[in-house]
Amino acid sequence: MIDPLLIGGYLALGAFGGLMAGLLGIGGGMILVPFLAMMFTAQGHPYATLMQVCLATSTAIILFTSISSARAHHRVGNVRWDLVRKFVPGILLGCLAGATILSQMPTKPVKIFFACFMFYSAAKMLLHTTGATAKPAPTSKDLFWFGIFVGGISAMVGAGGGFLTIPYMNARGVDPRKSIGTSSALGLPIAIFATIGYIVNGWSVPHLPSPHLGYVFLPALLGIAVASMLFAPLGAKLTQKLPVATLRKIFAFVLFALALRMVWMAIE
Repeated sequence: MIDPLLIGGYLALGAFGGLMAGLLGIGGGMILVPFLAMMFTAQGHPYATLMQVCLATSTAIILFTSISSARAHHRVGNVRWDLVRKFVPGILLGCLAGATILSQMPTKPVKIFFACFMFYSAAKMLLHTTGATAKPAPTSKDLFWFGIFVGGISAMVGAGGGFLTIPYMNARGVDPRKSIGTSSALGLPIAIFATIGYIVNGWSVPHLPSPHLGYVFLPALLGIAVASMLFAPLGAKLTQKLPVATLRKIFAFVLFALALRMVWMAIE
């Protein structure tokens, strides 16, 4: 039986993750995974598959969060669907490959790998610029190859890809608010294909925490997803009103702290 306190923790984590997803265009994985690792450890989940369960559950949660966030951004005209369509084929290949590779890795290297990307993502947020540049608009071929890269990395860190797609689109002259909205929409195909990869790769793995679907832990998925879907639209609305650049810097320092915690968890 799941502890009621943990259920409350799932709901609180989902609310925060959903708010950040809508506000900053991220899938929430950079926040969800470290806290899931701590919560699953407290529940006594097997260490050997701990990170796979965290990452798979995070990607499945992003599926729900991205739907809610993308709809909110679409309503205010902040989604470039032409770019989304060109990203999808590469994202499909990248996500399936990334989930397969990660499923074969031991827990400790996965924690260190994830922490490194948290440090990277935090640094990118601190150095974030919103001005358009003179670089040419991306071609379909550019978006296909970059989609493979984004899909692979996103599946391996349980994230929606915003830490890569937003800087890329900004550098290619896409309006910053449309970069955030488009990134939210891209979280959906990333989450779908990465989740499929984790379900398939975890289907016959023994001793996973129940109830589960492959590597996806269903109680955490349901609790966090419900709260995320409620708060993601609020975050999208706040994008139009709050100083996003300032919030990015605050969020970056939170990521730094969580990354340090992940490193500590890996070496203790």
